[in-house]
Amino acid sequence: MSKKKRVYIPIRMNILFFIVFLLFSLLIFRLGIVQIVYGDTYKNEIKKTQDVIISIPVPRGQIIDRNGYLIVGNQPLNAITYTRPQSIETEQILEIAKKLAGMINKKSEEDIKAITERDRKDFWILKHPKEAQAKVSPLDEAMLKKKKLDKNEYDKEIYQLILKRITKKEIQSFTEKELEVLAIYREMMSGYPLSPQIIKNKNVTKEEMAIIAENLDVLPGVNTMTDWDRYNTYKQENGYAPLASVLGKITTSKEGLPRELANYYEAIGYSRNDRVGKSYLEYQYEEILRGQKEKINNVTNKQGNVIESNVLRKGKRGNDLILSVDMELQQKVEEIISREIMKHKTASQPYLDRAFVTVMNPNTGEILALGGKLLEADKTGNNQMVDFALGNMITSYSMGSTVKAATVLTGYQTGAIAPNTYLEDRPLYFKDTKKKSSWNTSGFGQINDLYALKRSSNVYMFLTAMKIGGQQTYIPNGPLYIDKVEALKKFRHNFAQFGLGVKTGIDLPGEQIGYGGAIPDEPGKVLDFAIGQYDTYTPLQLVQYISTIANGGYRIQPHLAKEIREPGEHMSELGPIIQEISPKILNKLDMKTEWIERVQQGLISVVNEPLGTGYGMIKNKQFKIAGKTGTAQAQYDGPKAGHPMLWNLTFAGYAPYDNPEVAISVVVPWSVTDKNFSPNLVIADEVFKAYFDLKKNRGEMENSTTIQTIKKQTDTTKNEETTKE
Repeated sequence: MSKKKRVYIPIRMNILFFIVFLLFSLLIFRLGIVQIVYGDTYKNEIKKTQDVIISIPVPRGQIIDRNGYLIVGNQPLNAITYTRPQSIETEQILEIAKKLAGMINKKSEEDIKAITERDRKDFWILKHPKEAQAKVSPLDEAMLKKKKLDKNEYDKEIYQLILKRITKKEIQSFTEKELEVLAIYREMMSGYPLSPQIIKNKNVTKEEMAIIAENLDVLPGVNTMTDWDRYNTYKQENGYAPLASVLGKITTSKEGLPRELANYYEAIGYSRNDRVGKSYLEYQYEEILRGQKEKINNVTNKQGNVIESNVLRKGKRGNDLILSVDMELQQKVEEIISREIMKHKTASQPYLDRAFVTVMNPNTGEILALGGKLLEADKTGNNQMVDFALGNMITSYSMGSTVKAATVLTGYQTGAIAPNTYLEDRPLYFKDTKKKSSWNTSGFGQINDLYALKRSSNVYMFLTAMKIGGQQTYIPNGPLYIDKVEALKKFRHNFAQFGLGVKTGIDLPGEQIGYGGAIPDEPGKVLDFAIGQYDTYTPLQLVQYISTIANGGYRIQPHLAKEIREPGEHMSELGPIIQEISPKILNKLDMKTEWIERVQQGLISVVNEPLGTGYGMIKNKQFKIAGKTGTAQAQYDGPKAGHPMLWNLTFAGYAPYDNPEVAISVVVPWSVTDKNFSPNLVIADEVFKAYFDLKKNRGEMENSTTIQTIKKQTDTTKNEETTKE
């Protein structure tokens, strides 16, 4: 029997096997610990989710006039949106954008114009990563490494270098199709993750909506929805809309929050791409009109994908803002202004390009109409009337004799004159000063305060101002030695009680107060102040002033908002009243009731007695109109070259004088003459007639608190046609 050969295993091999055995043992031990000890922890980590709450915008509240006519509403729009996940690569978003570009049209002039230079550079980097990286040399990298920056700072520096070195030729190299992709991509990248971002909401066709709906499975995050856009029911084909400048504007979804207010809005729950009021009424009543966003809780997994959505709070469109404005009256006022300006805009009146009318309830402060028109040349060079209602509160003028009622009352209050004081109206001559006289240069002789108002005596006001300034006696060819500082202090204090030279408090931002406060070098300017030819006032201040006299001495805050209502169940219905805007008394005149009543009598005589300055031109005496006419010579400061001395033609009045319910101011600046030219009085007469005619035609249907249905502007047209028939 042969001897078997013995097999020897080297010691080194045994050692290797032993090490492998130990490693496997350690691995099994570690897996056991992971599974047994930490198993539940890792299972929970895998299942870990995150709640992300997002807000969905809702339509704004509507703006409606006092009689229920819709002024500003919301027009539904088809929209294509994209909701970006929390975790997604830019390359993936770009691929979706390319697919969308093949399904929708996103290459309008507006779309391409919205693409910024920075958008183009970022897009170029995304499409040419190697070329972009090549713009950074090894030397650049070495220099940056010497700064010992952390990774984020280093990457930012590299990125900035690349941006600087991208050439204009490179960012202009995109094809039309690539630009369309970029237009879509930039929309997809804006806004917050998990918040729907509008890709397109203008001129979205039914075909585009259908093809998107059919391809949602290959367009992750893309969807369709109904969006809204603000529209003015009174807007005409030429773009004109009455009261447009006062209604204000909202930002677009592209603009989002105004940069200067973004932090404030975000702090109270707005998103960056939310549309907000950016001017005037839309801005002033943002909190009312904005609505309550719908809140949705998105449950996301560890990868940031949404696995569940729950509505936490249903959305509710904004509350409706009911204005005190009567849009039928507003339109008629604007027609009257436009007709009168166009009638007189000739070569002989090169500067006359605007006029203003404010109509207010003197007892409540409700603005019934805010008419302002401006004559401008369009692109073709033809003149057209555009809305300038804001001019009633942001432009100011020397108002002339319309303020003389305040001068007389200031004379009473300071003791300079008393009711029925007689003074001699004759030309006044002061040392080293030009003659100062009334428009009747030979003078009116001995007259009292009522006759001075009726005939618009300048001299009576001059002599009153002298007494207020401490000079009791006029000395022909002698010096004017009044205390101009003390005189102006008293005048301005009393004028402010009427609303002249101070803010009226209207519920709009940006109100101006006019020129005032300076002390002139010449004491004669104090006399000019007394006849409305030194300080300047706004048309809105003028109507507040005359209203204060009309209602017996109460300065009422003017306001455009009348009511705030909850949204109705349907867009065509008004909801319950949340708040009624009550009259707010800013101050009461520090003057006796009998003084105010006497001045009222003087204003009645201006319009209703022969020789009154408004008697001949204000023909509708049946409405019992009281008021004061005015002309002021002032230096032109409008848009044309040169600064000639021109005439501002004004009127302030109210009716009926025995129970005032409407007050108006009319301002027509920059006429080359005040002789036989009274567009201010023609406008005033027609505005009063328009107001009372509308009231008569409506009968008892004017009470807006009974309105339940929102009327469309077309109803107004039908009513007007019926009236004509």
